[in-house]
Amino acid sequence: MSSSTSLSLGMGPLGLFSASPTHRFAAPAAFLGWGWLYAYCVLASRTWKQWYGIDHNGSPRQDLTKYADVAVREGKITRAQVDQLRRVEAASANATEGYTLFVASVLFALVTDVPRSSLINACTTYTVARLVYGAVYVFVEDDFWSQARGISWWTGNISCLFLLWKGAQSV
Repeated sequence: MSSSTSLSLGMGPLGLFSASPTHRFAAPAAFLGWGWLYAYCVLASRTWKQWYGIDHNGSPRQDLTKYADVAVREGKITRAQVDQLRRVEAASANATEGYTLFVASVLFALVTDVPRSSLINACTTYTVARLVYGAVYVFVEDDFWSQARGISWWTGNISCLFLLWKGAQSV
């Protein structure tokens, strides 16, 4: 079956009915799944706020604005913990925003048949960079060491841009 025929039958670039034992799409799908889990669950500030007892389901995005100062005055949480929660929220927002570029670049690379090694290397680089980014954002307060956050942010984005570039070369 030709590539154009398989594409028209819905079997093409997504490999839904691939007879190949290599499962070309399994690793990229795993990276995409992990990226979603990390951005939307691991870095979600809601769990942190529940742990500290300042989560209010009626308006969870306003928890720190409305309730943080009161919680500090009542001794439920320290100012340092509030500052860390703010960094968790910022890291979470950035991770969900950056996830869309990652998804687009991986799908574009798959559709344009970017070599598997390039795809896996870029996905690995992105994933490690995002893990470093999140850890530095949440746990590092020092201005000097927090520069690692910017380096990891650029590293993750460059890996996505690399996939777009490789995909454009493949077309």
